[in-house]
Amino acid sequence: MINQSDFSRKIRFAGCFYFLLWGAAMLPAQQNIVPNPGFERYANAPIGWSYKGSYFGEVVKYWFSATTASPDVYGPGVRVPNDWAAKGFGKQTARSGKSMAGLTLFGCLNGKPHCREYIEIQLAEPLVIGQAYYVEFWVTHLEKSMHINGLGAYFSVKEIRRTTDEILIREPQMNATEVVAAPGGKWVKVSGQFVAKYEAEHILIGNFNDDDHTLAISPQPDTYNYAYYYIDDVLVKKIPPFLPVPVKSDDLTRQTLEPGKIIPLKNIYFEFDKDELMPRSFVELNKLLKIIRDNPKLSIRIIGHTDALGNDAYNEALSQRRAQAVVNFLTENKISKSRLFARGDGESRPIATNDTDEGRAENRRVEFAVIKN
Repeated sequence: MINQSDFSRKIRFAGCFYFLLWGAAMLPAQQNIVPNPGFERYANAPIGWSYKGSYFGEVVKYWFSATTASPDVYGPGVRVPNDWAAKGFGKQTARSGKSMAGLTLFGCLNGKPHCREYIEIQLAEPLVIGQAYYVEFWVTHLEKSMHINGLGAYFSVKEIRRTTDEILIREPQMNATEVVAAPGGKWVKVSGQFVAKYEAEHILIGNFNDDDHTLAISPQPDTYNYAYYYIDDVLVKKIPPFLPVPVKSDDLTRQTLEPGKIIPLKNIYFEFDKDELMPRSFVELNKLLKIIRDNPKLSIRIIGHTDALGNDAYNEALSQRRAQAVVNFLTENKISKSRLFARGDGESRPIATNDTDEGRAENRRVEFAVIKN
């Protein structure tokens, strides 16, 4: 941990923070591949303050905590307990909309519980290897928070879910190397760019260094011994030129459409224990939509499957609803209902063991069978 008490150095660090890249600032508007970037959409109504790691994902749609530490959500229906409100928590307003996230990012050596908090979300599409990306999110901090550097974004191939509140030591693709200071509750931008080296599916936001490797400043005598930052408006988008998305040998668009053939739909995700499609699903579903449009005589049966957790009747009903959700997506995009059928097979047709998390994940799937073409 490095502490700087000299006021002039503090101002210099704060000024160096504003490192918005000129080239990125001049980019034309492109699609943001972060679902629910401002934390405005809720999966469930807030029930109060956050004391456990799972709470953030239970409330904020599509986002979740990567560890058992407890990121905070602020917005309609959230009430900060009096003892925390007295310290200034919840006093800040969102940069846009009505909601924002709050993370503890420093203070482990001082004994702060849950001293590292991370929020994570699955991107709407995977990164393309070799493609340049621009990343930004907006931050401000608790009034008496320490000011630190190291706020960053890490992109991972698979989701990260830890059963402890551990520090995640990673090399983030985008990182604020200088101290981030936001006096007076002003929102400031953390931004940067990188070239994708692998097909990452998830973004995590947090501090990926331990306290010893984090630069920390106490801006005033009564500063708390930890750093707490608010996060809002997360953006990830491609930087031109846009590279073509590679088409793999087993891609859906390369499948032959023979009557009776069963074809898996990859990367179809649903909300936990629900039939609502997750944003990442639409990459594959748009491929299916194009196939059906390009083959006007094609009719198919969408088949849903679950793992073996839960009772048979419930799983069959859930798989039926999920298959119907895919059908609904197609009909909403002007595919005739007469060409589409839905069936839920529940847990009756496993393709892997139900004794492991990996096997159960394989069994939770959606396929389609070619009826005629």
